[in-house]
Amino acid sequence: MTARPVVVGVVSPGAMGSALGRAWASGGSRVVATLTGRSRRTTELATELATEQTTGLELVADLEAVVRASDVVVSVCPPAAAETVLTAVIATAEGLGARPLLVDANAVSPAHVEHLARLAAAAGLGFVDGAISGGPPAPHGSTLLYLSGERAAEVADLPAVGLGRRIVGERPGQASAVKMCTASVYKGGTAIWAQAIETADRLGVLEPVLDDLGQEFGDQVATVGRRIAVAASKSRRFVDEMESIAATQGSVGASPELFEGMAAVYRRLSGTSLSALTPEEAAGLSDLRDVLERLRA
Repeated sequence: MTARPVVVGVVSPGAMGSALGRAWASGGSRVVATLTGRSRRTTELATELATEQTTGLELVADLEAVVRASDVVVSVCPPAAAETVLTAVIATAEGLGARPLLVDANAVSPAHVEHLARLAAAAGLGFVDGAISGGPPAPHGSTLLYLSGERAAEVADLPAVGLGRRIVGERPGQASAVKMCTASVYKGGTAIWAQAIETADRLGVLEPVLDDLGQEFGDQVATVGRRIAVAASKSRRFVDEMESIAATQGSVGASPELFEGMAAVYRRLSGTSLSALTPEEAAGLSDLRDVLERLRA
């Protein structure tokens, strides 16, 4: 008799969640999700994948249907919503008498993940800490899912197309610690570029600044407009991520002020016209002058 596929529930299927679901579905898992309460963009992304016969998501009515069907429930949401989502999943599981393995794959601090793990343990549910490095997984891509916790191997063993998996420890919080450190370089670096380029533009020295930086960072200078635009389109959620990084660094005695400042940069970007774009729209902006004009708007 053929064993039934593992059922993975994704809460919620935005750009990253939908792509994670596709990676697991392509590997042979059944993947379910719900669009209840989601934005128009999220609905369009998930519905598009759901129409793909071999690699799509199976859309169900609500969170209760997701939890009832799933062996593993993965939370992928803006950092500020991580506890709200996990609490809702736990309450739903308790109401159904279900015992899915919970995976928190959000960009939050190790201390916050430890708190989430305690909530899951109090309900008698298994918990795995997950941290995503890279963009939404795609076939032949390089996105990596870091995992930690006693049952991390169960998630790592799920076949996935375009998604690498690496176990980094047995304690919840260790995977998120990796994310906090790597994101501090990737997204902190983007904030520095945004500050430098916008300042140079407003002081009338953009060309010599780009020429100088191009000597060392030629490839990055060539794409800096798109990089700033995409970051600005995601800036509202990046504020919470920068604050999580600040808290993480402060917890080990490193100065938290640096990433409190990075949060301020993204908070400012969230007030520009670029923040109203979807990441897909922002990725289509290649002209640096256009991006700078939108920053002024």
